[in-house]
Amino acid sequence: MATVQTVGIREAKAHLSRYLHSVRQGNEIILTDRNRPVGKIVPIPAEALSLAERLRSLEEKGLIQPENAAVKRNLSPVPLPLGLAQALLQEDRNK
Repeated sequence: MATVQTVGIREAKAHLSRYLHSVRQGNEIILTDRNRPVGKIVPIPAEALSLAERLRSLEEKGLIQPENAAVKRNLSPVPLPLGLAQALLQEDRNK
């Protein structure tokens, strides 16, 4: 569950990495100067991130596991009879 935390500028500067980690988890940080709000640090919407960044985010949350390079290297293409791939693509397009 996302939370909103209020932090003074001096505190934010001293512990920026901690607050950025919190933002990566979906939380918002309101920055204050002498107890007056002056800014906000918010997570970037997922659709604004690149595919690699979205995958890394899902890995950090434990929703997916990183790909196993050893498994990836052992994959080989499935041989198809000549023209079958094209026929299947055309059939799919005609649906």
